[in-house]
Order: sequence, then structure tokens, then C-alpha cells
Amino acid sequence: MKIAFVGKGGSGKTTLSSLFVRHLASTGSSVIAVDADINQHLGPALGLDDATADALPALGERLPLIKEYLRGSNPRIASAETMIKTTPPGEGSRLLRIRENNPVYDACARTVELDGAAVRLMVTGPFTESDLGVSCYHSKTGAVELCLNHLVDGRDEYVVVDMTAGSDSFASGMFTRFDMTFLVAEPTRKGVSVYRQYREYARDFGIALKVVGNKVQGQDDLDFLRAEVGDDLLVTVGHSDWVRAMEKGRPPRFDLLEEDNHRSLRTLREAADATYAGRDWDRYTRQMVEFHLKNAHAWGNERTGADLAAQVDPSFVLRERTTEVGTPQPA
Repeated sequence: MKIAFVGKGGSGKTTLSSLFVRHLASTGSSVIAVDADINQHLGPALGLDDATADALPALGERLPLIKEYLRGSNPRIASAETMIKTTPPGEGSRLLRIRENNPVYDACARTVELDGAAVRLMVTGPFTESDLGVSCYHSKTGAVELCLNHLVDGRDEYVVVDMTAGSDSFASGMFTRFDMTFLVAEPTRKGVSVYRQYREYARDFGIALKVVGNKVQGQDDLDFLRAEVGDDLLVTVGHSDWVRAMEKGRPPRFDLLEEDNHRSLRTLREAADATYAGRDWDRYTRQMVEFHLKNAHAWGNERTGADLAAQVDPSFVLRERTTEVGTPQPA
């Protein structure tokens, strides 16, 4: 399952992302956590000290390695230099699986221990001084999009991505890469404004979207969210002493999290799992190709000096049982 947490800055999406990662790990599931926000806070939210979090390898700095590995022997890709963030897999491409070891994970992921369980953590890397006036942050998140395009995941396997704040997530096709998108909203006008934007943008792409109400303090807050987002409101989260201790760098054992919040996390997982049975691999691949062709026409062809439409393998559909070298198998 591929799951995104989105919301306006300060809504609490990183905190809820980290809680959901901890919940999944506590059930024995295989989890990859990805920090794709311009403000890199997921590592500390998972218990890393600042020095360890700052030393995490940045996906954006290892893009040549990622491209070369994923390219494999795909004859439609002349060189790794012609791959862009939307390049889709085809016959001969190398694919990523959550439970495997591979050079991409070796270079870009680090294991984080969580109360006896473990998850892999990957980060895009911060926006540095050398980037100012030169590049946009989406040049870094492009590495995440490329990996998601080549990822084959199954039941009880999870990729949880803490996305960049606000509607910036729509600056690429990455918003279509997820089985479930949880939008974290505070009970304020600003809190629900991102929901309205997301709902409108996602409507035409079949995006599964549910709202998590955060910082809900009473019935008035709950009534406000219900009036603003309707049936898309899935759960609400209120004050948490456990979260307050975590934010001070002293997280208690995860089983000491308040039962109401444990229950909310179980509801999130149930909602995400329910989308698995209806996963449409054909649509997933079709959308991948659609955004690749848009990017190729808009800037990719000019930047690479190649016709990137030729990278599309018309007979390839990414599926759970796709073989290691990318040959499509019957579902």
C-alpha cells in the first residue's frame, strides 16, 4: 500500500505520519517511511536525534545511482541521463520491492528501530543554500516519484510518504501514486482550505481521499469539520500527552499512546487496506504514462535532447506479480 499524508504547514501531518508508521511497525508490517516535505522533520518524529537525522542520505543527491539501477536493461531508455522523474518502467527495468535489499535502499535508506520493530526511512534531503535561486524543491522529490513509479507492493506492505505542505503536491504526478491520501486538517477555515483544493484537483484522477481532523478539542470543532468536509472526515485526533513527550524528544513506549488515538490509527489502516482489493494496476500505469508524456512535452525533451515518449512500453503494465526484470505477468 502506498499512503500519503498531506495538509497545510503546521497541521500536524508529520506527527500523524510518524504515529501511523509506528502503528504499522507495531503490527509486524513491512514499512518504508519517506520524508518528502521541504521541512525534514519525519526522522526526529520517529525518534532520531538531530545529528542522526541530519546525516541521513538524501535521495536527491543519489539520483544518478537510482536512475542507473532502475533503468536495468530496458532497451527503450538509451541512458540513465535521459530518465526524468516520470520515466515509467518497461520490459527490462529493475523494480523495487518493499521487503528486498537492493542498491537503492543500501544507498538511500536507513533502518530506524521503533520499540523492537524496525522500518526503513528515506528522505529527499533539505533545501540547501546552494539550491537558492537555482532549483525548485520538486527537483528533489522527483527521486521519490521515480522510485514510486518502479515500486511493486503487496498486502501488508506499506510506503508512507510525508508530502510537502499545501497544494504543492500537485506540481507533479506523484499525487496519483497513492492508494490512499490522508489529508490532515485543523478545525479552522485555513485548515480546510487545502482540503477543498485537493478535492478539486484529485476529483478527475480517482484519488482516494480521507480527512483526519487534528487538534480537535470539542464538539464544536467536530461539528465544524463535519459541516466542511462531510463524509470525507474519517477520524479526529485531539490532545495527546504521548505526542507532547515525543515532541520533547522523550517518547514513551508506543503501547502507552492514548487508546482513542490507537483506535484512530487502526481506523486509518482499515481505510487504507480497504483500497487494496480495488487497486487498478491498469489505471495506475496509464496515469504514470500520461504524466510522463506531459512532462516530456513541457520540458523533458528539451532538457534531455531525446524524445522521451519513446521510453513508454505500450505492452507493459505494472502489477503485483510483475517479474524482477519487469516482464508483465497475467494478473
